Amino acid sequence: MTGMPLIIPPAVILAGGLSRRMGRDKAQIVLGGRSLLDHVIARIKPQVSTLALNAPLDHPVSQGLPLVPDSLPGRPGPLAGILAAMQHAARQVPQASHVLTVPIDSPFLPHNLVEKLAQSVTTDNVIAIATSQGAMHPVCGLWPISLASALQDFLDGPDEPRVKTFLSRHNTVLVAFADIDTPVGPLDPFLNLNTPEDLENARRFVEAGA
Repeated sequence: MTGMPLIIPPAVILAGGLSRRMGRDKAQIVLGGRSLLDHVIARIKPQVSTLALNAPLDHPVSQGLPLVPDSLPGRPGPLAGILAAMQHAARQVPQASHVLTVPIDSPFLPHNLVEKLAQSVTTDNVIAIATSQGAMHPVCGLWPISLASALQDFLDGPDEPRVKTFLSRHNTVLVAFADIDTPVGPLDPFLNLNTPEDLENARRFVEAGA
């Protein structure tokens, strides 16, 4: 499938969560001598036009990125961060049709993430979401900026603010990515570090050269 021509999209790293299972702020966690934020910046910055960080304005680490806080109170979840990303992109890059969002806790994101997602965007209203190992990664995708009002209405509505519920109501395509071959076995490029155990697993891949 060949997608519609897209300008290089802006991107926002989602770091507004409470990190309850990890027990500390993920952006500052060190993996292989670099913070998770540094890992994600290194993976994503070459692929996008602008990069910002969805986090509270008092966040202690931004690495010089603009801070984009949730526009909704109470840190209600990743959809609030995605809405903030859409609103920020509309202000900063008004010519863009889509904004990329990625999570702070996926340090091995593909170097061709934007290119491959964009190939599946055939109209301005298509959401392109990454998958790997048969699983969807619902906060890692290209989002039509034009859906900001629909997302605001959804978050203001009675339904539980689940990303998959919102996706099910809109034109969504899933884009599969292969594992990365490493000396210690296949690595899911969307490996998500939610717990200290996940972090130790990631260190194993970093030490092996991944």
